[in-house]
Amino acid sequence: MSTKQHPLAPLKHAVIAKSLEREIRSGRIGKGIQLPGEKVLAERFSVSRNTVRQALAQLGDDGLIATRSGKGSFVSYDGAELDDPEGWAVALERHGIQSSTEILGIKQVVDQELALRFGLEQNSFFSIERVRRLPDGTYISYEHARIPAVEQFSDLTERGLIGGSLTKTLALAGLIPDHGEQWLGSRPINEYEAKVLRRKGGDWFLYSSRLSLNASGQLVEFVESVLDPVHFQLHLRFS
Repeated sequence: MSTKQHPLAPLKHAVIAKSLEREIRSGRIGKGIQLPGEKVLAERFSVSRNTVRQALAQLGDDGLIATRSGKGSFVSYDGAELDDPEGWAVALERHGIQSSTEILGIKQVVDQELALRFGLEQNSFFSIERVRRLPDGTYISYEHARIPAVEQFSDLTERGLIGGSLTKTLALAGLIPDHGEQWLGSRPINEYEAKVLRRKGGDWFLYSSRLSLNASGQLVEFVESVLDPVHFQLHLRFS
């Protein structure tokens, strides 16, 4: 009596590679578009990050994607990198740089333009404005953050940020940045920014806008900053 042989089930990484290949060939993932990070893909397919790496390696072997390792860009302050998951204040302190943050205001706003720009379903946010200064009184940055108006922040305007830290406030609400994008340039500060920074309108500052998303691709925060170029620089690492 013969026994029918069943073909082996395809390996997990091969299934993932095939799924991503279909998305690439169909145009759903356009040419030049960066794939989600390993963590996001691992959660999407319910596999380990090692399995995701195998799938990406297969796509690379097939000529469908190109990987670039060892790259990253960071804002630095007097040469000290501020790439710290606990926020810039912690990063500055760890480098022995003393600064303090002053909260100018927290309010709930409707920003349809921001929602449309990033394809967000909701257009209600909390707007948080802050300035950072050195012990000698020199103001070095103005930051304007927008975060989702989720239920956990219902009393945010009354209680303020936890320990004065936006990073801690977001984390305790379950909003943990996983990936995102940052744009850097320079521009003259406007009259309002000049007023809160004790500078002259039209002075040139570095301009940064940073979008942070969680592992599911949901908004964590969008922050626009103007930074004193005497102290802040862009540090690019590549290989």
